Amino acid sequence: MSILPKNISRRGFLRGAAATAAGAAAISVLSSCKGSDTTDENDPIVVESGTATYVLGSGDIEGKYQEASEGAGTASLAEAGSWNLPLGCVLRPSEGSWKPYVMPGTSPAAMTSAGAFSIASGVNTVFLSAATAGGNYVIYDAQCSDSVYAWIEFDVVTHDWKLFAASLTDGGLGTASALWQADANYDPPLVCCSGKSVIWLVMPSTGGSNTSEPSSCYVWQAGASSADEVVRSQGRFGCAPSVSDGNVVLVPRVRVNEGRYYGITAYSLESNLSNQVAQLVLPASVTPLSAVYMGGQFVFSIEKNYGGSTGLLGSMGTYIGSGDGPFIALPREPVSVVAGKGGVYLVKVRASHLIVDTNAQTYATLVAPNRCLDFGDYPASMGTTSTFVTFATVKDEDTGYPSSVNVRAWTL
Repeated sequence: MSILPKNISRRGFLRGAAATAAGAAAISVLSSCKGSDTTDENDPIVVESGTATYVLGSGDIEGKYQEASEGAGTASLAEAGSWNLPLGCVLRPSEGSWKPYVMPGTSPAAMTSAGAFSIASGVNTVFLSAATAGGNYVIYDAQCSDSVYAWIEFDVVTHDWKLFAASLTDGGLGTASALWQADANYDPPLVCCSGKSVIWLVMPSTGGSNTSEPSSCYVWQAGASSADEVVRSQGRFGCAPSVSDGNVVLVPRVRVNEGRYYGITAYSLESNLSNQVAQLVLPASVTPLSAVYMGGQFVFSIEKNYGGSTGLLGSMGTYIGSGDGPFIALPREPVSVVAGKGGVYLVKVRASHLIVDTNAQTYATLVAPNRCLDFGDYPASMGTTSTFVTFATVKDEDTGYPSSVNVRAWTL
């Protein structure tokens, strides 16, 4: 295993003085022992629309699933709890019982703060009341598992950013490590966490001076002094990484000599992403909104209609399947990554959550809380989970103004 070559290290992972100023120990970044360009590439999958099983109808195609009878729509779900968090909390999907969030700060000098809420204990903890880097930095995003917490700090003037992480134990953070930093030529990283691992993507900005550089995925273990570059994409990744069932899903560019193709690819986290579990190559130009590998199948969403010769998978909707099918299709506009368990999927669409039961071939609506704003509640879970969590901003019954964020948990 060797130190990263100069064309990687020039992106500027934190060292020495920069890390000291932020009050965190800097790590070094090593290239993966297995190499980072070893993604197997399958043939693109073009599926005829009529060959899929449609949950709901679309155009001339009839939906095959039945609406669950009243009272049975949430038969596979049991409400496990409901809590109110301060107004402004925006939770992020995670795999465990701790749900990370970013919220407005308590003073003009601290625009944002970050913390996490435990659905297991009901404990709410603010970990960061302000950005650690000071100056014009604000807390941009946060992600966590039950064992590690990661956050991004963003300079609102220069658009520089820094990525930090720390172990999460008994509701407290350990010593912070500075994982990466970059300027405005690179987008703030897309991050997810699983177990003690932090997985993040570094991608050149579409409007910067480094657009021709490849993108890379890195993995760091809490407490380690180094991280690995594990997957490299010759171009930007198609969507954010996700975790489920011990696997990480990335969407790198593949078949780059043939056109613009994205490969939805599941990697084993236990192998440090050196073992490719499964892959589905989308039709040319089709880019997913989100993707996760759960129950041995890909569950992914396409947010617009691509037309042309892209077939089924070039149409807006959420799809369940692998290889060349068969696929289950939900032709509604998707919003977020999917979660569920044992053939039951919670799919966030514009107006609500749909409960899709592929065993009973039924669907139902998960009703948003009373006086909820905008498009209902949003998911704070991803992939296979025994507890599905949502959050929604709700109005005060007396004043009619937004008053709190209602978090609900459902047992699958």
